[in-house]
Amino acid sequence: MILVCGEALIDLFVGAPSPVGLSAEAVAGGSPFNVAIGIGRLGRPAAFLSTLSEDTFGSFLASRLADAGVSASYLLRCPNPTTLSVVATTPSGEPQYSFYAPDSADRALAPERLPPQLPPDVNAIAAGSYALGVQPIASAIETLIRREAGSRVISLDPNVRPRVVGDLAIYRERFERLMGYADIVKASDEDVGLLYPGQDLVPVARTWLQYGPKLVVVTRGAQGPLCVFGPSVIERPAPRVDVVDTVGAGDTFHAGLLAWLDANELLTPQGFAGLNEAHVTAGLDFAAAAAAIVCTRRGANPPTWEEVTRFMAERA
Repeated sequence: MILVCGEALIDLFVGAPSPVGLSAEAVAGGSPFNVAIGIGRLGRPAAFLSTLSEDTFGSFLASRLADAGVSASYLLRCPNPTTLSVVATTPSGEPQYSFYAPDSADRALAPERLPPQLPPDVNAIAAGSYALGVQPIASAIETLIRREAGSRVISLDPNVRPRVVGDLAIYRERFERLMGYADIVKASDEDVGLLYPGQDLVPVARTWLQYGPKLVVVTRGAQGPLCVFGPSVIERPAPRVDVVDTVGAGDTFHAGLLAWLDANELLTPQGFAGLNEAHVTAGLDFAAAAAAIVCTRRGANPPTWEEVTRFMAERA
């Protein structure tokens, strides 16, 4: 089982103005939440560790997790409100976010509320985004990762949100510290640009390897993923699709990579030790296909395993 940790929120998609105001659509969101949903949709065992509000939005988020087959064993509830993220998309489909999150539920997880131990069936932990930079959940996730490193495969995605985490230097310092416990780091070229302005992707990825991960993947939108694995730099193409928007594409890529590794018995400390370049290439291609599919849909709506394999077969 893959235990995903982090925020869960409501994305409020704002449409074109009308004579009576702005049209809006509320959908479930949050980067780690999307990863958990993506893994569940792909048919791999997943659970979500976070705090959801007792409000209507919190119940909606819990129902979405259940619909995707994501275990609620590690879900907590509290009276704090659900975070709202207002999303407007550019003409090219890129999302722009504004967050409304003071004292919200998804940042309320404290270290003392962590499960005292994880069962053996939890073989991997995935965490990331602004939950790594806001308290108390940032301390809770760091405590969990430090405790479980070496016993589970740890995967991190910075998914940088400057308007939420504030001082990027402090966030970068925490992320670099957490990479010392990680096996996989998945980031976007935008994340790298925010954390290390003006630096090229490959040197940054190689530096990240020196912190401890075995696999560093940087997604680059239509250019496809770039991966540094040992001495190798692996670049794979992104499938060409008609883009509706790119919301959730990076999260779906992360979910696809973890699901592929899990399905191929490589997402355990023992299995991951045997990872080779052929495995990495196949995993990147599967993840890129899953991300391409979500780009053809409105919002973060991850595909099933069957949809991904059919999509790949049609383009073989």
